[in-house]
Amino acid sequence: MKIQLIAVALSFSLAACSNTQLSEQLNTSAPDKVPSIVAVNAQASTIITLEQVMADPDWFGRAPESWYWGDDSNTVYYQQKQLGNPLRDLYALDLANSSKTSPVDLSIKHKVADKNAKFNQARTHKVYTFNGDVFVKTLASNTVKQLTFTSNTERKAFFLTNGDIAYQVANVFYRHNSQTGQIKELASLHMSDKPAGVTEPKSYLAKEQHKLIAYIALQQRNAQLKHAQKQRLAAENSAVTDSKFYFGKDNKVAYASLSPAGDKLLVSIALAKSSRDKSDIMPNYITKEGVIVAKKVRARVANNRQYKEQLFILDLVTGTQQALSYDSLPGFDEDVLASVKAENYARAGKKYKSEKKARNIHVLGMYNPIKWSENGQHLAIMLEAWDNKTRWLTTVNFSDNTLVSQHKLHDDAWINWNFNEFGWLNADNNASLYYLSEESGYSHLYHKNLNAKAVKLTSGAFEVSSVTLTQDNQHFIFKANKKHPGIYEIYQVDMAKNLIALTDLGGKNDYVLSPDESKLLIEHSTVTMPPELYVQNINAAGTAKRITYTVSKQFLAMPWAAPTVVAIPSSKQKQPIYSKVYLPKNFDKTADKNRAVMFTHGAGYLQNSHLGWSGYFREYMFHSMLVQQGYVVIDMDYRASAGYGRDWRTAIYRHMGKVEVEDMRDGVNWLIENANVDAKRVGTYGGSYGGFLTLMSLFTDPDLFASGAAIRLVSDWAYYNHGYTANILNTPEDDAIAYERSSPIYFAEGLNKPLLINAPMVDDNVFFEDTVRLVQRLIELEKEDFETAIYPVEPHGFVQPSSWLDEYRRIYKLFENTL
Repeated sequence: MKIQLIAVALSFSLAACSNTQLSEQLNTSAPDKVPSIVAVNAQASTIITLEQVMADPDWFGRAPESWYWGDDSNTVYYQQKQLGNPLRDLYALDLANSSKTSPVDLSIKHKVADKNAKFNQARTHKVYTFNGDVFVKTLASNTVKQLTFTSNTERKAFFLTNGDIAYQVANVFYRHNSQTGQIKELASLHMSDKPAGVTEPKSYLAKEQHKLIAYIALQQRNAQLKHAQKQRLAAENSAVTDSKFYFGKDNKVAYASLSPAGDKLLVSIALAKSSRDKSDIMPNYITKEGVIVAKKVRARVANNRQYKEQLFILDLVTGTQQALSYDSLPGFDEDVLASVKAENYARAGKKYKSEKKARNIHVLGMYNPIKWSENGQHLAIMLEAWDNKTRWLTTVNFSDNTLVSQHKLHDDAWINWNFNEFGWLNADNNASLYYLSEESGYSHLYHKNLNAKAVKLTSGAFEVSSVTLTQDNQHFIFKANKKHPGIYEIYQVDMAKNLIALTDLGGKNDYVLSPDESKLLIEHSTVTMPPELYVQNINAAGTAKRITYTVSKQFLAMPWAAPTVVAIPSSKQKQPIYSKVYLPKNFDKTADKNRAVMFTHGAGYLQNSHLGWSGYFREYMFHSMLVQQGYVVIDMDYRASAGYGRDWRTAIYRHMGKVEVEDMRDGVNWLIENANVDAKRVGTYGGSYGGFLTLMSLFTDPDLFASGAAIRLVSDWAYYNHGYTANILNTPEDDAIAYERSSPIYFAEGLNKPLLINAPMVDDNVFFEDTVRLVQRLIELEKEDFETAIYPVEPHGFVQPSSWLDEYRRIYKLFENTL
């Protein structure tokens, strides 16, 4: 097996390189050799303390946020958090003037806050919304005109093909005539039954009343005359319009998208009934009123109802609406859970009979899942089955109002919630699509003419995302980890599959292409350096220029540990387990054996052993503190982590907590063999999914760790949300087996090592109930060696520095006492 590592540790403190980029070298060792580990040798004159690590993160820097290009491709805008409060300010950075940075005055913010603006076809104007009003910018003169001054919230403004501007207010769509200024209502969507007009009496008593009482009969006749006159006026007078469309009571608009031609509207309708139950509440004990408040929270997967949407095409010219059927989609009625249900039936002594039945289908929950071609003649929709097994990229045949499947992606486990980007090429009469698909095992880019087979433009053991189509419709720019699973660079590919790297920065990089397509604005970070902004000419690979300096000198002067990313061999499958390994100063294999801590990242599907700055920055600093005190620390991208392809992602299907713990054992064994670690002095901790894995490892493999701290833990997956859990475990109704073998509460009797449980009480993601039920279970099992710490004002992601400090003091104390 080829074993790879990334060496990023330095022999000096970060203070010595505050204005230089950290170099990162990719090394490959021989298959039969263990890679050498780079030990930290940072200056230790400064002692890292928990008080510093868990303080308000403002102390080490306030990185640029929500960054975007100005219209001239020489100005960069970004937001930055204010010191000591959650407010953000907008800044302008002038590349043509030595990267001069200045705050944007609030009085002119509406002129430049156009990050999500839409161009007209000639790219001479932009339209956008600011503070709920519509603005148009003329690019040649850089002048801005405000079109609406209302208390309504106008949104989704864009140019129609004729140059008019369309926008939406709630469920009403408007067109603003650019020449006359006239505003026309195109469509008003009503969640009610269509008014029946003047109806004839139906009951016996009503009919008799109309016969016997002349006044009643007169009122009926007059009402009918008025209604008929109103209908004739609407039919014969062009100044009168009726743009109302009715979709029945108890429904809601899930999605609605207007054609650029302004003549059609796609609407997706769902039941308005909430998925939550009356019991889905969360008590809040610390309130400004001084009383307990029960907050409504999301539904649990165990009682979440099935969900579907109905698509309609509205013809705004004729005023008609037509439902779109899913029957034309391949596999629309397939029983994809037949084998799962059969297994669960068999356990109950029953036999399952599989039958074809229309599946519940809805528009995929993603950014912009409905896209019209530039000319408005074609429509593409990304659809998904409620069972999470199938994704369809469809178009609409407007001649007969039918759905046409352009691409079907099926996964026996579940469809990824990432890598669903798609769009139209604005050429060839707008008749071709591009999209991402994991069908090869990794997310790759495909091009497809509507009446032809798809062409795969990228290939290899790496993941493609963040796709940008250039204006010539011949090139795609994207982000990928082609060089190494933990390094994300920016690449370009053309229709002939010619692939080139645009950046060579190492670490993690995200980008935005400039309006003139000559430059990339890049957010770049490394393991030891938080994100900063860089600019690079698109034809000058590796020559990016740093333009922001937001990291504090205090942070740069600290002796942070730089981990080595090691490809740890797996005992269960061919792919290695990429892991960050932190070693203490002057590491010596021949010295006394070390104690070690394994950190387990959250989210399950998340990558943390990459070469960029981690969202777990507090944990990174905590690990540096542990290293300074002689600990070895390991942070593994166990199976189910992001960045390593489809098979790695879905290895946990129907059994969460099994393969991950196997990987954790491989990590501990690697530390014992290669980092001089005492097998009896290894602890573990993690939050959310990491808290779940802390429990599963202590409960199901009790000899693996000497102690563990489970933070904001999941103890029973039946109590978690539907969107995440049903992907991996199906639903408790269909697959109780998967829930029982994946939930720690069923294995609590295995605990025989010290366990610390840290639980926020107003966690609306993983409910406090998970901790309460687990603690009661441990009490009933008469377990003694566990402690619980509660945090009354904290949500899932802690906010208060005092809570962070208390939590990590307890974790540190656990390791000091047990390791």
